[in-house]
Amino acid sequence: QVQVVESGGRLVQAGGSLRLSCVVSGGIVENYKMGWFRQAPGRERQFVAQITWSEDLTDYADFTNGRFTISRDNAKNTLYLQMDNLKVEDTAIYYCAVDRQRVGLQSHVDYWGQGTQVTVSS
Repeated sequence: QVQVVESGGRLVQAGGSLRLSCVVSGGIVENYKMGWFRQAPGRERQFVAQITWSEDLTDYADFTNGRFTISRDNAKNTLYLQMDNLKVEDTAIYYCAVDRQRVGLQSHVDYWGQGTQVTVSS
């Protein structure tokens, strides 16, 4: 069983930064697409960003507006989401997601992490 574990979420003031991490274990990640979703209470789950592990190609939701950067460390099987200039509306649970079939996370997710809470205060 593939395990997906996020970390790094915390309370931060608006304008601050966070880096979320996602460690994937129990599988081969070279061919995966991996990325991030978020969900706030009462709102639909939103796609945030994804990366193709082997090609290092990235895709971002429009709302990130240049503030977020997705990256990965191949040696550590770890995915990152660097979030800068955080806004109150970024408050959400952030989920790491894995697509083993490389369909694309907006269409297919094989594994989800349990989420990490990001709270941005004004």
